[in-house]
Amino acid sequence: MDGRTARRDATRQKLFEATMELIAEQGFSDTTVDQIAERAGVAKGTVYYNFASKSTLFEELLRYGVGLLKAEFETAVRDREPADAVAALIRAQLGFIQRYRSFAQLLLSEMWRTQRDWQQTLRLLREDAIAVIAGVLQAGVDGGDFAADLDVRLSASALFGVCLVTALDWLVFTPERPIEEVEAAVLAIVRGRAAVNP
Repeated sequence: MDGRTARRDATRQKLFEATMELIAEQGFSDTTVDQIAERAGVAKGTVYYNFASKSTLFEELLRYGVGLLKAEFETAVRDREPADAVAALIRAQLGFIQRYRSFAQLLLSEMWRTQRDWQQTLRLLREDAIAVIAGVLQAGVDGGDFAADLDVRLSASALFGVCLVTALDWLVFTPERPIEEVEAAVLAIVRGRAAVNP
């Protein structure tokens, strides 16, 4: 990577972080390009040089954040048996949300807003991340580790949602709890339903 590309990536990263923080604090509609530029420590023109509009910036932010999460899922499950992979997925999602709390808040709030320009993009990105979970669950069903009647697709969505909401609840109301306790609680619920012999 040459110096110019590295600088551009660093600038885009600053813009993503500023946008994520501001939208989590005050919502998309109330966040202006001026505020994004100020928070990122760049000129307003720099925002438009990198992104055609605030909506484009936000859509790219969603791609970037969900892409990071999917990559963490893929790394977490690599070379693991299904039961261990489920635990690794829970750990990966909780850890991701702990590190990127503003993005998680943003993701959760935007899932409810169906009139946004980027709603279809968000739906597809979410499906990409959930497909990793579904692949693990399907492998578990196929291998006899999980119950044969497990609804893989719905269960993958449920696991994703449980981790998302549980992590935000944990970080807002009981942030002093160790991540291991939160992981164990989620895993206990999951194992109670998915296992052939709970």
